[in-house]
This record gives sequence, C-alpha cells and structure tokens, in this order.
Amino acid sequence: MDELVALYEQGMSLPELGERFGLYHRTVTAHLVRRSVPMPKRGIKEEQTPEAVRLYEDGMTLTEVGLRFGVSQQAVRRAVAAKGVEIRPRGRRPLPSALVGDGSDDAEQPATSQ
Repeated sequence: MDELVALYEQGMSLPELGERFGLYHRTVTAHLVRRSVPMPKRGIKEEQTPEAVRLYEDGMTLTEVGLRFGVSQQAVRRAVAAKGVEIRPRGRRPLPSALVGDGSDDAEQPATSQ
C-alpha cells in the first residue's frame, strides 16, 4: 500500500489508482484513510461558492452549476442554501420576460371577410 499512497500523493486520481491496483475507488479511499492520508473535502470549494451562487441566481439549475464545478446537484444545493439563497422549485424554468413579451408588439391579425 506504500506505492498506492505514494502515487496518490503524486497526483494520481482515485479511479486511476483503482484501475492500477484492481480496486474499486472507494476501497482505494478506505486504504488512504487508514494510512491517515489527508483527503480533500467533497463539494464546492469555499472560494467557488460566490460564483456558484451567482450562476444559480442568474438562472442556471443546480445540476448545471454542479456540472460546471464537477460536483453533484446536492453539493450545490447545500452550498447555495448555506449562503441564504432560496432554492427554486423543481420543474421547468419560466421563459425570460424578453422572450415572452407583453403582447403589445403582436402582429396585426388579418381581418376576416364575411
């Protein structure tokens, strides 16, 4: 396991280590934890949270923000909610008002003949 630890500390990812040693990546993690190797925290990094909040408030979904940062939708939800942002209900997003219009610029309808 010394080689596994050394390769991890050199930057090899958990899935790469798993493939190399024939282990599931969670098993690799368990070996590293048992050896007291510091593991990075999961989720959005503190310095990324303001941008995640901005993207979410600008209309991106939790999933879209998660994809941007390489984390789960649930990780984004936790980080954004912790900053006091109200989480939108699930479902379709409303169209921006510029696309909906107020009806005042609709083309005139042709008159019907009788």
